[in-house]
Amino acid sequence: MTEKKTFKNIFLSSIHKDAGKTTLSLGLYKAFKDRKIKTAFMKPVGQEVVNVGEYNIDKDSYLMAEVYKCGKRYREMSPVTIGKGFTEKYIFHPEEAKLKNAILHAFKVLVRKKEAIIVEGTGHAGVGSVVDVSNAVVAKILGSKVIIISEGGIGKSIDEIMLNKALFDMQQVEVAGVIVNKVLPEKYDKIKEVLGKGLENKGIRLLGVLPLRPLLSSPTMEQVQNQLQLQVLCGKDSMQQRVKNVIVAAMEPHNMVNYLEDGTMVLASGDRIDNVLLAVSSHLVRDGRTFQVAGIILTGGLMPNDKIIDLLKKSSIPVLITEEDTYTVAARVEHLICKIQKTDKDKIQEITNLVNKYVDVDKILASF
Repeated sequence: MTEKKTFKNIFLSSIHKDAGKTTLSLGLYKAFKDRKIKTAFMKPVGQEVVNVGEYNIDKDSYLMAEVYKCGKRYREMSPVTIGKGFTEKYIFHPEEAKLKNAILHAFKVLVRKKEAIIVEGTGHAGVGSVVDVSNAVVAKILGSKVIIISEGGIGKSIDEIMLNKALFDMQQVEVAGVIVNKVLPEKYDKIKEVLGKGLENKGIRLLGVLPLRPLLSSPTMEQVQNQLQLQVLCGKDSMQQRVKNVIVAAMEPHNMVNYLEDGTMVLASGDRIDNVLLAVSSHLVRDGRTFQVAGIILTGGLMPNDKIIDLLKKSSIPVLITEEDTYTVAARVEHLICKIQKTDKDKIQEITNLVNKYVDVDKILASF
């Protein structure tokens, strides 16, 4: 007699926004696919959307559908989206049953002929409470088991994990375990050992610990341009260069040269011709060079003269321009968060490698 396979119904929550739910969704989906498990994906409540035909679809649902070609049921993969004005309107005209029914209907459609589903939550366990569809409530509606995603740390991480678990406990939703993300390599072994023991003391399983990979937080020049809404002066064909670090070129060139590395984005006032030329000359050195400038942002609405602009164009370096001052731009870049896009094939491959190596996928599957 053939043993019936148990359906895997996994809900990914986190201790806060941008902890790595989409990263884990991408990695786990590929791991399931490699194991020949027919898997669906949905994000029941979305806040950041893209327009697909006549619908506004959550960005993460669109990403999963495009990367893994997992069907074109965009509407079911993103049944509820909270756009501008939605929350205020809901408070005065609640439609709890309508939202919950939409989520449950979408879930039932997606799981037909599937063996597993990955459900990506929105932020921490309580996000969505204002419109009666928090992560904890949705996990209960769908009958999911939850994996909480945390970031590196010990005391604070355990405190936040337990706070989130309490909300799931209130809804009688089982927490299958925790995955810790973005752990500094030099602290990896300590975090894995101590946090693992701390969670064990609380009766929670540690399912994986992922080290921090700078690539996953490195935007391309095109993404910087789009996020900050800057103009392109030149270098459009090189806009896929990745930004690995940023320097504010307000120092003298002989000091600035010490900070130029591979993938550096240089922020400079348009009249700092000395530092602009240094960035260009470093970029143009081909034989024996150890780095390539990712791009330049010229700030303050100041432009070099025509000969310098011509040199910039010949260098093929992406050059962006803005009216804002250098330090305002630097602050905006520091807080820049670029969501993974379907064109980020290097990031997606890195995610796949990380999950394969550092997450106990078989333990997750065995929990069902």
